[in-house]
Amino acid sequence: MKPHNKNMEEYRKMCRERTNKSMVKNRQIQVIDNDRGMHMRPMPGMIGLIPTNQKEKRKAAVPVKAPEVKRTRRDRGELEDIMFKLFERQPNWALKQLVLETDQPAQFLKEILNDLCVYNKRGSNQGTYELKPEYKKSVEETNAE
Repeated sequence: MKPHNKNMEEYRKMCRERTNKSMVKNRQIQVIDNDRGMHMRPMPGMIGLIPTNQKEKRKAAVPVKAPEVKRTRRDRGELEDIMFKLFERQPNWALKQLVLETDQPAQFLKEILNDLCVYNKRGSNQGTYELKPEYKKSVEETNAE
């Protein structure tokens, strides 16, 4: 895009003025007589509430979890009995639910669940454990008695 030749001088003059105007510093310093700085001082209780950098902002946004209490393992046979009672109550359980119900370590529960249950990877019961068919029969038989 080019300006018309007859307006070339005016255009050149306008561009020079624009660049000269942009190079002029128009900042001013003002000396304040009242030097106590009351307006700049943070109010009591405000210190620490406003995060100063990005890391602190992220930390403030994410809630901190309380450290979990270590769970103690029960006897394997005793825990299996508890598991069968839970599966009588409800056919499908998520691992988190079982950890809360039994108050056992998740890794220990997984070991027992691998022996007793089938993990549903897809379908409506995705992410839950269900008793293996051979154990379901024995549970149904005990209910019949």
